[in-house]
Parts: sequence; structure tokens; C-alpha cells
Amino acid sequence: MAQQDSPAVPDWRTAGERIDTLIAASGSGGAVARERSEELVRVVADFYGAGLERLLDLVHEQGRLDDDVLAALADDELVSGVLLVHGLHPYGVETRVERALESVRPYLGSHGGDVELLAVTAEGTVRLRLLGSCDGCPSSSVTLKLAVQGAVEAAAPEITSIEVETAADEDAGATGPLVPVDSLFARLHVESGPHTESGTAGDGASWEVVPELSGLESGAVARFDVGRLPVVACRVGTDLFAFEDRCARCERPFEGATLARRLGGPSGDAILRCAGCRAHYDVRRAGICLDVDGVHLAPLPLLSDGAAVSVSVPSAVAP
Repeated sequence: MAQQDSPAVPDWRTAGERIDTLIAASGSGGAVARERSEELVRVVADFYGAGLERLLDLVHEQGRLDDDVLAALADDELVSGVLLVHGLHPYGVETRVERALESVRPYLGSHGGDVELLAVTAEGTVRLRLLGSCDGCPSSSVTLKLAVQGAVEAAAPEITSIEVETAADEDAGATGPLVPVDSLFARLHVESGPHTESGTAGDGASWEVVPELSGLESGAVARFDVGRLPVVACRVGTDLFAFEDRCARCERPFEGATLARRLGGPSGDAILRCAGCRAHYDVRRAGICLDVDGVHLAPLPLLSDGAAVSVSVPSAVAP
């Protein structure tokens, strides 16, 4: 008897979208049917949330919930997201915001900028200051702000707003704009905004959903067009990186480029090599060239809502 193929494992990144689709479909049976579907989702989520909480309690009681385990839970995208939904994340909101800012600092640094956490208020407002200059970079300061905001919202979805100041705002005595943040599920399943097929990110940039990024495997390099902008992307473990598809040394596209670990480099090291001129770029350090001083790729901000990944591109090359 021939062995049957095992059923395909569902992609957890699209689970939220599928839940929304099923609830919407149940609405064809009337308001009562939709309410029952929504209640079912809430009950099941609460049930598994209680189980997760008890599981963490048991691990803690056994003395196994040490710093290394907590860090592993926080660093796993799926586990971290589930724990956030149920209010069980091992790190407080300020720690998560700091970690989120650390993740975008290489991108900001490549454009001469930085970001500083000023405060997390009792009302849930995160106050940030954007430092440095973006003179000459292909992305506007608005895009840089959105890269910071996207990282913070993903790490701390319970915050109510983000206040971003710039040096210009401070000099003028102005207060940075408040960016409202919806509740977790509303943010994950918005019907409009930066995670739709094409959302305006503000003056000078827009967010474009790139389906190919969600399925990119660790160690893989992919090239595609986002609007009229050629993009090269790679995944290192669970981390995604995207750059303009142009070698900063020979100015040719990254056709045939490979991702490798530097000889003697640490775990997680990731070097993108141009197949044309064989230049090497450190993807974790915003694409800095390891062969020529002062040369680096043009990194592009990424946002993930758990179901799709969007790339920020200058409006001049957006669709």
C-alpha cells in the first residue's frame, strides 16, 4: 500500500488573514453567525493563552526559565508574536522598544542617522528623537521615521502612540507628530494603510507588499522589481534584509550573487558577494563593503505584520 503524503503544514504567517476570511464568510449567515464565529476565535485564543501561561509557570517552577531561554523565546518571531497576543512576553515594553531601535540602527547609521528613546509614558506613548542627517541618501527622512515606527509597533503593539522628534523639530520648538497605533489584531489585519497592496508611507516614499519575501528561505538571495525599483533581498535565519539591486562597487545588478559566512566569522554572520566584481557586503551592518572603505549598499526598510512583508521605496520609483 502506497504511503500517503502528509498534509501540508499551514503557513502561520497567513493564519491571521485566513481567520479574517473565514469570519467574513460566516457573515453570509447573518449577524448572529458572525458573532458566534468571533466568539469562537476568542474562546480558542483564551484557551491556548491560558495553556501557554501555565506552561511558562511550570518551566519557571522547575528553574529552567533562565535568561538564555527567555532570550530564545523573545528572538523567535512566531513564539514572540503569540506571547505578545496573550500578554506573556518575557520583556517589558521599554526593553522591547530598545531592542527594536537597536535592530534599525544599522540602517539609520548607513544614512548618517540614529534614534534615541526619550521615554515610554504611563499612557502608552513612546517618545523618540531621530538624530543625524539624511543629506544625499535615496530615502527621505519620512521613510527613516517609518522604519523606526514600524520596528517599534511590531515589538510593542500595545503602545497607544509614537511621538517622533527630529533635530529640526527641536530647533523650531515644535513637537513631533503623534502616530496612532491600533490594537494588535486591528494592526495585523488592517484593510488599508502601509500593509495594503500599495500604501502611501508619506512624502517621498511608499510601502509596497512583496509576496516573494514571505517565502524566502534562510540563506537565499532573491532579485525582483518593486514598482520600478530593482531590489535584492536575502534572509539570514529569521531576519530579512533588502537593498537596491546595484553593487556599490561595479554598479551592476546582483545577478548570481551568493550569501555566505565570512571565514572565521561568528554565528549568524552574513556576507553578500557580487558575482561580477566579487565585492563583499555585510548585510547585518546595512550593507557596508568589506573591501573598500566608505562604500555601502542602499538598504531599504522592511515591515512585517506576520502575514506579509512590505518594502519602503521612494515615490519616484513606486508604481
